[in-house]
Amino acid sequence: MPEHRLTSLERAIDRAMNRLLDGAPAHGFRAVAVECAVFVLKQAWACIFGFLLLVVLVAARLWYPEDALLARNDALTIAAVVIQILLLVFKLETGRELWVILLFHVTGTVMELFKTDVGSWAYEGEGILRIGAVPLFSGFMYAAVGSYMVRVYRLHDLRFSRYPARWLTTVIAVLIYVNFFSHHFIVDLRWALLAVVIVVWFRTQMHFRVYRVTLRAPLLAVFAGVAAFIWIAENIATWAGAWLYPHQADGWELVSPQKFIAWFLLMIISVVMVTWVYPPREPAGSVRD
Repeated sequence: MPEHRLTSLERAIDRAMNRLLDGAPAHGFRAVAVECAVFVLKQAWACIFGFLLLVVLVAARLWYPEDALLARNDALTIAAVVIQILLLVFKLETGRELWVILLFHVTGTVMELFKTDVGSWAYEGEGILRIGAVPLFSGFMYAAVGSYMVRVYRLHDLRFSRYPARWLTTVIAVLIYVNFFSHHFIVDLRWALLAVVIVVWFRTQMHFRVYRVTLRAPLLAVFAGVAAFIWIAENIATWAGAWLYPHQADGWELVSPQKFIAWFLLMIISVVMVTWVYPPREPAGSVRD
């Protein structure tokens, strides 16, 4: 991948991995195994913020003492801040990317304030690091999505064919964001917006480099895959007590599969915000499905 798109630590890791894989075969089963292994490792690297935050949430559920002087939600907020600082100190994120991550944080926190006020979900526990009923660590969960988006863009040198005009995608993203609020007062437009998303992005292909091979996939399928992954993480987070939906108040239950649609639409907002930092680029060469 282009080295100028990586942080200094990532460049060092990239060079070391290239030296390790220089002798890997270009064809056959071993070549496929190498590409699959590199893909998994890159995805894991891109998820590092969300993974560490999820580990902290589960650890707090299992081991944080109930009688601790520091409220659990405050401890989670401090841990999230430490994770973010470490990512910057060890040059795992660039200053340019930090801005879009902060934008994720702000847009997510605004939504949290509204949704908790109307009873869509609630947070347990006390603490002073909060705005109203929303502990400050909640914004970092949205920031984790932003961190993944900007990191995967660099790590896989993402390109897009037939990507819609950015002004059009921005309008759609704004409408989706507004509907997260307005559907409590007027008709819910999520299904209409979902149909618009399918029409607008239906022909778009995402091209991503693994190691030697550049692959392509329908962008809508990629959105769906990431949304499903976030839904799984959401189940883990609610089990850990990070927040609770009304149907979980009397005991944990699986998060409604309908939330998958909400996460899918949130992916549109996420991708649009990232494209204003990294404008979509056309693919340079031949690719495989």
